[in-house]
Amino acid sequence: MIWLVGALLLFIFQIITILFHEFRHPSKTVAWLVILFIFPIIGFVMYYFLAKEYTHRKKVRRRALRYVPDPKHEGRRYAASQPRDGEDAEPDRSRVEPRLYALLNNIPSSSVTQQNEVNVLTNADKAYQAMMEAIEQAKCYVHFEFYTIRHDRIGTAFQQLLIRKAREGVRVRCIFDGVGSYKLDNRFLSELRGAGVEAHVFLPPLIAFFDKRMNYRNHRKIVVVDGVKGYLGGINVGDEYLGGNPNLGFWRDTHLELIGDSVYSLQYTFLADWQFVSNQRLTDSILFPEHDNSGRKRVQIISSGPDAHWDAILEMYFGAITAAKKRIFITTPYFVPDPSISMGLKTAAISGVDVRVIYPSRPDSKVVNYASMSYFEELMQVGVRFYSYEKGFMHAKVLIIDDVLASVGTANMDMRSFFSNFELNAVLFDKETIQRLEADFLQDLKDCKELKLEAFEKRSRLQKGKEVVARLLSPLF
Repeated sequence: MIWLVGALLLFIFQIITILFHEFRHPSKTVAWLVILFIFPIIGFVMYYFLAKEYTHRKKVRRRALRYVPDPKHEGRRYAASQPRDGEDAEPDRSRVEPRLYALLNNIPSSSVTQQNEVNVLTNADKAYQAMMEAIEQAKCYVHFEFYTIRHDRIGTAFQQLLIRKAREGVRVRCIFDGVGSYKLDNRFLSELRGAGVEAHVFLPPLIAFFDKRMNYRNHRKIVVVDGVKGYLGGINVGDEYLGGNPNLGFWRDTHLELIGDSVYSLQYTFLADWQFVSNQRLTDSILFPEHDNSGRKRVQIISSGPDAHWDAILEMYFGAITAAKKRIFITTPYFVPDPSISMGLKTAAISGVDVRVIYPSRPDSKVVNYASMSYFEELMQVGVRFYSYEKGFMHAKVLIIDDVLASVGTANMDMRSFFSNFELNAVLFDKETIQRLEADFLQDLKDCKELKLEAFEKRSRLQKGKEVVARLLSPLF
């Protein structure tokens, strides 16, 4: 009898602990309580090691503002956000809804840069070619950061290129995520380091597990060459991005090439991550060179992560969705919106906004796919339209709002990207780039099949049950 009372008290203690730490995130609370009820002891051990709030860690609090740039570098970043002589100081205000404009301008450390060229790179073949050509031309340094790097054909091609540039005297720095690149073998790394490439792992799995940060991953993809040209988007380094995965087939993705002032923001994010993984604070003047660039496209780089006080990308998505007047086009491989995004999409659709979402018909995760589908019926009932991409695997992360802004980056439309991952998105304001992204979206629709509400409502009870379970657990994916 005593042991039963003790077990009950222990179980109550576990429930209270989860409620105390997760009360700000009801969906996560429910997910962890479900796990706890199914696995009373194991579930709490999992929670202890995987779910501790990242910002509660003393080490991370000390690093929350971990990169402090040289004052002259920060001055150059500030100057990049100011209009050039003869330019309108706020050219986008007439097109962007005032509250959204104010929101974007008040996101910390994320100013709108004024002078840029933007090239949309549709799919990995074009992105890899552009990145390799830029690296080939590097004179001073290459900064190379990816969530996933594979030791396969394309991974080896990048490895050999980085090795060659390092031997030519170019400073090469490389960051890869410990979980996203867990298959990367020691030989690949030793060859890089042996040639002089500085390579570091962002939170190795074992260290992250015992430091209770296993659930927080660096999902960013950044390449910066000599401080003047940069790349970001959805593409990692691996043959599957070129269609090499037979289960997924053709891989549809979107990446960006940026030339100009927005590269300062990419650089800033990389240097912050570099200081985190290497304990090196880099302040050399070549990191923020003056830009001689005739581009006039405005770009805002927004980074987010569990070390920040703002959920900046979520705030941007929500603000943009609620400001839409005509259309909201979303492309995402994972659709697990938090309640605010879900309500924003519902409200937009009810008010007559054309809301369309493209998602993959061939998912790389069945559990996440079931969680995504659990949202479809309630959203379709109010007019949101869903399209399954049939040509292969859809991995692009794109948001288009009317003709006033678009977002391309690393963040999926899911709660892991909003709250747990380190992410990086570019917000784009010029009509030319928005129209190019719209053209890609409309082309993708030709390779899609629209999901009809009447047919979807007839899915089996078994599938509905899977969706319920997956949705309960989705905040933990």
